[in-house]
Amino acid sequence: MWLKDSSIGRKFIMSISGLALVLFLLFHGCMNLVLVFSEEWYDFICGALGANWYALIGTLGLAFLVLVHFCYAIYLTIQNRAARGNDRYAVSGKKEGVEWESENMLVLGITVIGFLLLHLYNFWFKMQLAEITHGATAPVELATKGAQYVIALFTTPVSGQIYCALYLIWLCALWLHLNHGVWSALHTLGWNNLVWMKRIKVIGTIVATLVVLPFMVVVCYYLGVGIGMIC
Repeated sequence: MWLKDSSIGRKFIMSISGLALVLFLLFHGCMNLVLVFSEEWYDFICGALGANWYALIGTLGLAFLVLVHFCYAIYLTIQNRAARGNDRYAVSGKKEGVEWESENMLVLGITVIGFLLLHLYNFWFKMQLAEITHGATAPVELATKGAQYVIALFTTPVSGQIYCALYLIWLCALWLHLNHGVWSALHTLGWNNLVWMKRIKVIGTIVATLVVLPFMVVVCYYLGVGIGMIC
């Protein structure tokens, strides 16, 4: 089957899974941004998602997309390096016209996955999973009173500022990954003619910024609150 047996097919799967994850991140970022304006509405959203059947199906779907995207990224990287053989050592330095993100997508992806595990521990493990397990992993109240938990996590003196710094590093890596990834996905899906080549690079930058900005606003806002509490 060409989707798994050909290089184009594997890149197609990478593109589709990546763009689907981008759509989720856009939704998730907008959801988080609600917290800055209304704790009540944020808690309402947390309660609506929680351990409901549709949220659980969505969680499983997201886990599948991340697994597929990550596994295909590793496979394609190994395949590309094997195809180049010793040629990859022939030239040192930055290649002309090749962006840093393009040459380090796997490193950026691993960084994003690493911080994703921290994110899952801080939120999914202590909110949705706690509701699923009836309080075995954390108090069930966190599922419906997420605002208090998030604010405490990001504003507690010292530990809150450390978490904010870690999340900002993660968001920078995510922006770099998406800035090239969205462009690469659209390029793979056929937007690769001379007219659209530069346009989709701009689109990629805009999408990456729209995805990361809501998360960044929330983290920076509560970083400021936490620093104000210390001072």
